[in-house]
Amino acid sequence: MPSIDELDTPAILLDTARAEANIKKAQAHADSHGLKLRPHIKTHKLPYWAKKQVAAGAVGITCQKIGEAEVMADAGLADIFLPYNILGRAKLERLKALHGRVTLSVTADSHETLDGLAATFTDAGHPLPVLVECDTGMGRCGVQSPAEALALAKVIDQAKGLRFDGLMTYPAAGRAAEAEAWLRSARDALAAAGLECQRISSGGTPDMWRSGEDSVVTEYRPGTYIYLDRYQVAKGVGTLDDCALTVLATVVSHPTPTRAILDSGSKALSSDTLGLPDFGELLGVPGARVTGLSEEHGNVTLSDGAKLRIGERVRVIPDHCCVVTNLFDQVHLIDGDKVLETLPVAARGRMG
Repeated sequence: MPSIDELDTPAILLDTARAEANIKKAQAHADSHGLKLRPHIKTHKLPYWAKKQVAAGAVGITCQKIGEAEVMADAGLADIFLPYNILGRAKLERLKALHGRVTLSVTADSHETLDGLAATFTDAGHPLPVLVECDTGMGRCGVQSPAEALALAKVIDQAKGLRFDGLMTYPAAGRAAEAEAWLRSARDALAAAGLECQRISSGGTPDMWRSGEDSVVTEYRPGTYIYLDRYQVAKGVGTLDDCALTVLATVVSHPTPTRAILDSGSKALSSDTLGLPDFGELLGVPGARVTGLSEEHGNVTLSDGAKLRIGERVRVIPDHCCVVTNLFDQVHLIDGDKVLETLPVAARGRMG
């Protein structure tokens, strides 16, 4: 087996033991709380991990783009949720073809989206399951009230080739209780109108661990949990020792005793900090933080006696692993310092 010392930098390293432990931990939590787990592949974009998540007990996977779903379907993943408004004839035709290959479900939050779905999917014998997307506090997509959710559910229920399948939300972090109340109200309104709400799908790694047995949510769509990152650690989800993804980088300059430069800038570490004060930290080098990025340079500020040398190779734990994955064509699965396998990031750059 090759060593990580033989890899060129920058490169993504994935600690397989940590990732598999994270998969098992989340599945055990979901099972103990009566939740169905439907992991979001946006974090890894790899059929390799999606298959392991399903093998561990997930009911299926979540994709954000049709192109991602096509890659996963090609790899044999059979139950895919696309929680996104699909618009336009080209996308709808691809969605219809996908519906013929796998168990597929989607979301909608407007009459315009439903009009396109209803015109494309007309087979009452093989209807497309559609969930109503609900804005429970995130301020992104979603209907704004339980009454609006009910109104769209009725439209779905009356469309010959569609089937109302429930409610979906992506709640604001730390506001799970608010989302819970919103969804419960919507579910009750649907029941009063004679519409069964079989599935209530929520997401977000941090709040999954706060879910309880009395939750109205039936399904959870965590993504980052498989790798974890500094943001998740800051939110109390694991420790740095649980983080499976690091970026292998080389120190290319050391202009001052307290400042070093890595060959990993915004094109490798991403400038998405999720509100954290810096861009990453060096594994095993206490007091070393990535405090600035240009496209190909990462500025490391050293404190507390931390020292580096030019030519030294270091591993950076990023703030947000999902966007870092999307910056690389391949990743390296590792066990300690040994490279087990190198995989293409198959769903990266897939459009639609």
